[in-house]
Amino acid sequence: MQIDINLPAPYTPHAGLAAAFELCPLIAILRGVTPADAADHGRALYEAGFRIVEVPLNSPQPFDSIAAIRQALPEDAIVGAGTVLHPHYVDEVKKAGGDLIVMPHSDGDVVRAAKAQGLACAPGVATPNEAFIALKNGADVLKMFPAEQLGAHVVKAWRAVIAKQVPLVPVGGISPDNMGPFLTAGANGFGLGSALYKPGQSAATTASHAKAFINGLAVARGQKK
Repeated sequence: MQIDINLPAPYTPHAGLAAAFELCPLIAILRGVTPADAADHGRALYEAGFRIVEVPLNSPQPFDSIAAIRQALPEDAIVGAGTVLHPHYVDEVKKAGGDLIVMPHSDGDVVRAAKAQGLACAPGVATPNEAFIALKNGADVLKMFPAEQLGAHVVKAWRAVIAKQVPLVPVGGISPDNMGPFLTAGANGFGLGSALYKPGQSAATTASHAKAFINGLAVARGQKK
């Protein structure tokens, strides 16, 4: 019997998140979006090819925005919350129709609360110790944060000890033209913040930025010149 020494426990990723990630491994972060605008931005992202959208909880009325995006998008889209700092928010995210919990840290109580509710979870990790503890607690994706500080060389080092089936997702400072080195190092996807969306911008601007990221990903993968 061959075992994978790079996994601390059996790894079974959230099926819906895995399917959406396979279609498009880019996570849209709509920090600061309002409920009145959320659906329009969600549709703009979906039409550009995105399948995963998060609304950070430090946005105005975030649960209302999550609900609006969930209602606006087809079932193959994953909609969730970011900046989830406490486990008691998990219930509210689920009530709003959310499928995903994204965190800037790797608090085991939050991860376990998400998994207990059947939600996908992407905790933020900055060290291998945090990464393996997050996986032990049931993480589906490892959010490497902040990517500006960690860099592609850290992704490469982590990839040598973290099983290939576990997605590594750098977040922070990612732009359409700097994804290549991270992918070469072993990253699987990216979380996209202010380079994709800033509060107050139009849905047309979001669509334009989203298309730029989709094209940038294709170039980084060698699928387009």
